[in-house]
Amino acid sequence: MADAPEYDVVILGGGSGGYACALRAAELGLSVALVEKDLLGGTCLHRGCIPTKALLHAAEVADATRESEAVGVRATLEAIDMAGVNKYKDAVIGRLFKGLQGLVKSRKITVVEGEGRLVAKNAVEVAGKRYTGRNVVLASGSYSRSLPGLEIGGRVITSEQALGLDSVPKSVVVLGGGVIGVEFASVWRSFGADVTIVEALPHLVPLEDEALSKALERAFRKRGIKFSLGVRFAGVEQSDSGVVVRLEDGKTFEADLLLVAVGRGPNTAGLGYEEQGVAVDRGFVLTDERLRTNVEGVRAVGDIVPGLQLAHRGFQQGIFVAEDIAGLNPVPIDETGIPKVTYCEPEVASVGLTEAKAREKYGEVDVVEYNLGGNGRSQIIGTQGFVKLVRAKDGPVVGVHMIGSRVGEQVGEAQLVVNWEAYPEEVATLVHAHPTQNEALGEAFLALAGKPLHSHA
Repeated sequence: MADAPEYDVVILGGGSGGYACALRAAELGLSVALVEKDLLGGTCLHRGCIPTKALLHAAEVADATRESEAVGVRATLEAIDMAGVNKYKDAVIGRLFKGLQGLVKSRKITVVEGEGRLVAKNAVEVAGKRYTGRNVVLASGSYSRSLPGLEIGGRVITSEQALGLDSVPKSVVVLGGGVIGVEFASVWRSFGADVTIVEALPHLVPLEDEALSKALERAFRKRGIKFSLGVRFAGVEQSDSGVVVRLEDGKTFEADLLLVAVGRGPNTAGLGYEEQGVAVDRGFVLTDERLRTNVEGVRAVGDIVPGLQLAHRGFQQGIFVAEDIAGLNPVPIDETGIPKVTYCEPEVASVGLTEAKAREKYGEVDVVEYNLGGNGRSQIIGTQGFVKLVRAKDGPVVGVHMIGSRVGEQVGEAQLVVNWEAYPEEVATLVHAHPTQNEALGEAFLALAGKPLHSHA
């Protein structure tokens, strides 16, 4: 079979990192081949961010219906129709997928369908045909991890199977209290399931500021979501009727299903990376700050690169690599400046350093918490929570941490503040629209600047 022509860039993987790299490289006039074995958009669009957020929106509608009488609207929640929920979710994915396909086609990107493998430092092979590139970008993504000896199958499922369920389980044990675990716990609770989260670390969402973790735990308790913290999982037995989950302290939990949500592993096995000399550590591809591997001409982006496994991080890395290849010399991405959002109810959003990390780095810090109880819009939508700001002593703001319904939408301003090293005195002079939840940020900055209005400093 004849080999394909040489491209400026050959990208292995069409997820957030891969397709962003392809679009930006094509925009900059480079010839691009994009190899994808499944569907353009990858995990994020088809089995991750987008479908889970669609379920979370359906869950929000269910809660709003259930609680509607509190605002004088008499509505009855008759049932959760999972076939209808899945139809809605799939329609959202379908529209985005169609748009992405059109975009890639309009940029004259060669899309190669099939499983690719790195066969030389400048070549990817698909079904016996070689695609040679002056630059190769590895963007093969991640998969749902399990624990050693914990087999996935039957009533033991990962997020992929959870997204395809055609009925609401009566009871679920969620193994893992990180982002994926608490999001599914939130959905199922809103849909009426009995939910227990098992997390080996001392807190839910353990990578967040401890104040957010504790507030989420309080909110989940109020919602009737149960959790076990600080004790490791020991094993699971499954039968025709359900699962029995056992912890190391001997405690057991019975449920219909066990969702394994212990994080995602790098998808690099069997793709030829190590054979071509690419440095890999526990499956992750090692890179420098410019996302170059140790093999000349080979870059890596997204979940296979150690660090935050977030679609928007991969997306930005893809753009960065395309611009670097084109000679634009972009500024390396600062990982601490990447915003994080957990879309459970209440939402958790943050950017920058936690209070503990800021104290480690700067010694003395100033901290302010502004309670959403003083925010008009938060009162209208009936949410509780707070905005927490962390600044280096007399210096710029280095961390913004929020909890409450819909606070993920406020992380944009928070990101600008942290990444542009803004001082609270500067942000306090900006006018925040009333009544918005965004005002809560404005009030928090007023307090940190020493002039609190609706709060006690």
